[in-house]
Amino acid sequence: MATQSPFLWLEGLLQNFPPPPSLQPPVWALDEVQRRIILLLNHVLQQENEASSRLVKQKGRVVWLQWRSFTMKLTVTPAGLLDSAGPQAKPDLLLTLTEASPWLLTQAAWSGVKPTVRIEGDVQLAAELNWLVDHVRWDLEEDLSRLLGDVPAHTLGQAVRNAVLALRQFVGKVANAAVTKAQT
Repeated sequence: MATQSPFLWLEGLLQNFPPPPSLQPPVWALDEVQRRIILLLNHVLQQENEASSRLVKQKGRVVWLQWRSFTMKLTVTPAGLLDSAGPQAKPDLLLTLTEASPWLLTQAAWSGVKPTVRIEGDVQLAAELNWLVDHVRWDLEEDLSRLLGDVPAHTLGQAVRNAVLALRQFVGKVANAAVTKAQT
């Protein structure tokens, strides 16, 4: 029997009532958030030499990322990093997250499951991006150690790992309780 979230009815209710246009973030704010995401991605890519060397082979290629109404066009630079692609850039690869529910995406992320992605376009570029997803990790503790020092960064990192573990255990217990209740 498939496990259903107890919050799906709330999400379904919210999907029936789209937010009024006045609550949509302004275009400049979305552009700024995308720039910050690109900066973070490039920071992570620069920590892994193999990542940049793999991306150099794909220079000039354009990837269009899409989830619901959110889109982001990225291009690979000659340095093996990412940049925002212009509005006229034709995508070589379209990656679409098929799961529309933010709640289910969050649950999958917490459990370490990759989301389902529909892939259209250049298979080699998709394979390189898949390698990046599988092998490149952000060493947040290392970045914190540059700011705070080694011991405080390690202590903070350990506290975050313990909190994540506790949250995963809690989510697992809630999901098990929901399944048990649904079966009775």
